[in-house]
Amino acid sequence: MRWHLLAVGQRLPDWAEAAYQDYAKRFPPEARVQLRTVKAEPRSGGKSAAAIMAAEAQRLQAAAPKGARWVVLDERGQRCTTVELAERLQQWQRDGIDVAFVIGGADGLDPSLRAAAFATLRLSDLTLPHALARVLLIEQLYRAWSILQGHPYHRD
Repeated sequence: MRWHLLAVGQRLPDWAEAAYQDYAKRFPPEARVQLRTVKAEPRSGGKSAAAIMAAEAQRLQAAAPKGARWVVLDERGQRCTTVELAERLQQWQRDGIDVAFVIGGADGLDPSLRAAAFATLRLSDLTLPHALARVLLIEQLYRAWSILQGHPYHRD
């Protein structure tokens, strides 16, 4: 089983890229998170938010690993603690199916992607900038992995 992070937006601010890479490199080779980014749809030309989300959804679907369970991140998603996330990851690992965590663009995710998702999670009750969401997700995946490994990074 592999973990993937699919995200709209290819360029992060330097601080976010550095933070993301810091956590990503902590995983051992057999547990690396595979990052796949897709281009954000240009907001020019009077496009509606729905048209923008639909275009980004097509790019995300094309970038997604075949057969992976989609876990979309959405402020309306289900809350879970880090320990609960670790338990979910462990169960998904037992199932042997890749998991793709999906972060949408500035307008969010197309409703069809949210409807087709295996799970919908929220990282916070607050609306987060996408760069921060990406950093927070990789940190939480690392923290959950450390719990499953008995690593002392996470403390209760």
